[in-house]
Amino acid sequence: MAVHFGVIISPCQGRVERVEITNESRIYEWDPLFYIKTPEGNVEVIQLGVSGEIESLEVQVGEAVIPGMVLAYIKEDLYVTGTD
Repeated sequence: MAVHFGVIISPCQGRVERVEITNESRIYEWDPLFYIKTPEGNVEVIQLGVSGEIESLEVQVGEAVIPGMVLAYIKEDLYVTGTD
Protein backbone atom coordinates (compact mmCIF):
# COMPACT_ATOMS: atom_id res chain seq x y z
CA MET A 1 0.00 0.00 0.00
CA ALA A 2 1.41 3.40 -0.96
CA VAL A 3 0.95 6.22 1.55
CA HIS A 4 2.23 9.72 2.02
CA PHE A 5 2.34 12.17 4.87
CA GLY A 6 -0.11 15.08 4.67
CA VAL A 7 -1.53 17.87 6.76
CA ILE A 8 -4.94 19.10 7.79
CA ILE A 9 -4.94 22.90 7.95
CA SER A 10 -7.39 25.48 9.20
CA PRO A 11 -9.23 27.36 6.45
CA CYS A 12 -10.27 30.15 8.81
CA GLN A 13 -9.59 32.14 11.95
CA GLY A 14 -11.44 31.12 15.07
CA ARG A 15 -11.47 28.88 18.10
CA VAL A 16 -11.61 25.07 18.11
CA GLU A 17 -15.06 24.14 19.42
CA ARG A 18 -14.90 20.36 18.99
CA VAL A 19 -12.33 17.75 17.95
CA GLU A 20 -13.74 14.48 16.62
CA ILE A 21 -10.40 12.66 16.28
CA THR A 22 -7.51 11.54 18.46
CA ASN A 23 -3.92 10.53 17.76
CA GLU A 24 -3.92 7.36 15.67
CA SER A 25 -7.63 7.70 14.78
CA ARG A 26 -8.66 6.18 11.47
CA ILE A 27 -10.62 8.67 9.40
CA TYR A 28 -12.77 8.16 6.34
CA GLU A 29 -13.62 10.52 3.49
CA TRP A 30 -15.78 13.46 4.54
CA ASP A 31 -15.88 12.54 8.25
CA PRO A 32 -16.23 15.69 10.39
CA LEU A 33 -12.81 16.17 12.02
CA PHE A 34 -12.87 19.61 13.66
CA TYR A 35 -15.45 22.29 14.39
CA ILE A 36 -14.07 25.84 14.42
CA LYS A 37 -16.14 28.81 15.58
CA THR A 38 -15.24 31.97 13.65
CA PRO A 39 -15.20 35.49 15.17
CA GLU A 40 -18.54 36.09 13.37
CA GLY A 41 -20.09 33.18 15.29
CA ASN A 42 -20.28 30.72 12.38
CA VAL A 43 -19.12 27.15 12.90
CA GLU A 44 -16.88 25.72 10.17
CA VAL A 45 -16.81 21.92 9.91
CA ILE A 46 -13.40 20.68 8.78
CA GLN A 47 -13.62 17.58 6.54
CA LEU A 48 -11.31 15.93 4.01
CA GLY A 49 -11.94 13.98 0.83
CA VAL A 50 -9.37 11.37 1.88
CA SER A 51 -9.14 8.50 4.30
CA GLY A 52 -6.17 7.55 6.43
CA GLU A 53 -4.70 7.56 9.91
CA ILE A 54 -4.05 10.55 12.14
CA GLU A 55 -0.33 10.73 12.85
CA SER A 56 -0.36 13.74 15.18
CA LEU A 57 -3.07 15.99 16.58
CA GLU A 58 -1.76 19.58 16.84
CA VAL A 59 -4.69 21.47 18.44
CA GLN A 60 -7.20 20.96 21.19
CA VAL A 61 -10.61 22.33 22.19
CA GLY A 62 -10.50 26.02 23.10
CA GLU A 63 -7.35 26.77 21.13
CA ALA A 64 -7.26 29.77 18.77
CA VAL A 65 -6.43 29.02 15.13
CA ILE A 66 -5.63 31.11 12.06
CA PRO A 67 -5.86 30.32 8.33
CA GLY A 68 -3.11 27.90 7.28
CA MET A 69 -2.41 26.67 10.81
CA VAL A 70 -1.75 22.91 11.04
CA LEU A 71 -4.54 21.11 12.90
CA ALA A 72 -3.24 17.57 12.43
CA TYR A 73 -0.92 15.41 10.36
CA ILE A 74 -2.39 12.47 8.47
CA LYS A 75 -0.98 9.44 6.69
CA GLU A 76 -3.32 9.14 3.74
CA ASP A 77 -4.51 5.88 2.21
CA LEU A 78 -3.87 5.95 -1.51
CA TYR A 79 -6.34 3.43 -2.80
CA VAL A 80 -9.73 3.80 -4.38
CA THR A 81 -12.73 3.60 -2.08
CA GLY A 82 -16.45 3.55 -2.72
CA THR A 83 -16.75 7.34 -2.98
CA ASP A 84 -13.87 7.93 -5.40
